[in-house]
Amino acid sequence: MSSTSVAKPLAPSAAQGRPARRRRRWTTERVVFTSLNTTFLVALAVIMVYPLLNTLAISLNDGMDAVRGGIGIWPRVFSLRNYEIVLNMDTIYQAFIMSTLKTVVVVATNLFFTSMLAFALSRKEFIFRRPITLIFVLTLYFDAGLIPNYLLIKDLGMLNSFQAYWVPVMISAFNLIILRTYMKSIPEEITESARMDGAGDFRTWWQIIMPLCKPVLAVIGLFVAVGSWNAWLDTLLYNSGDPALTTLQYELQKLLASSMNAGANSANSAANQAAVGAGGQLTTPIALRSAITMVAAVPILLVYPFLQKHFVSGLMIGSVKG
Repeated sequence: MSSTSVAKPLAPSAAQGRPARRRRRWTTERVVFTSLNTTFLVALAVIMVYPLLNTLAISLNDGMDAVRGGIGIWPRVFSLRNYEIVLNMDTIYQAFIMSTLKTVVVVATNLFFTSMLAFALSRKEFIFRRPITLIFVLTLYFDAGLIPNYLLIKDLGMLNSFQAYWVPVMISAFNLIILRTYMKSIPEEITESARMDGAGDFRTWWQIIMPLCKPVLAVIGLFVAVGSWNAWLDTLLYNSGDPALTTLQYELQKLLASSMNAGANSANSAANQAAVGAGGQLTTPIALRSAITMVAAVPILLVYPFLQKHFVSGLMIGSVKG
């Protein structure tokens, strides 16, 4: 009986079953480029972050001390008096709710109607797509002006109404061009296959095109939301006669203007009275302006991290064209 030889198991190799790693060679050019790139990005980050930290420090600093200047990213004399003045306004919470409702409605209607029109203008079978697109492009170069817009809103009966917030901005010509260009890059085979399956134009736009446009819709939605949230001139022009339709930016703008006038004229105004605390502590327009800036910016700063993940998921979905 012959003895059987048992083969020894091979030692696991790090390179077995996977490609060998290439070790990066740090040449002089790579070291110089990495050093310059890192230095530039760090400097750019400091330039972008410093104004926000400086505004936060001034808002948390005593108002009278802030006049001296020289505040960096840390308050010199800590005080919450500026935020007390802003948050003790009678109409600020109602204005915050109205601003939130306005922003949500403006974003929803703008994306809905602008994307629907962009889909129609991106179809080759629509014979009037060129002249209609030209009309919208002309509005980017020529504007009627403030007075004609006000007269139009007045003739439509939308003064002191919520419709004055979202009807004039229902369709944006700039966003329309961006969406139209993006939809034209989507292969025609996708819409043709949807029509062969019995889908109509509305279903094709809603269930096929819109999911593929998530990246551009997320970016446009963020821009529209920031613009609507920061707007206060529309409230001043159209809805200043109805206190129930006031917005946060408009109320903060009135407080800032009243405070600056009180500081310049030393008049016994409402803002000057509100600036005096129980201990006689005063605030100044520069400190109050910083507190107003932070109060108005915090909601957008809190919402943006949640929108960022939609950017990533939208890019992944929109990249799949087949």
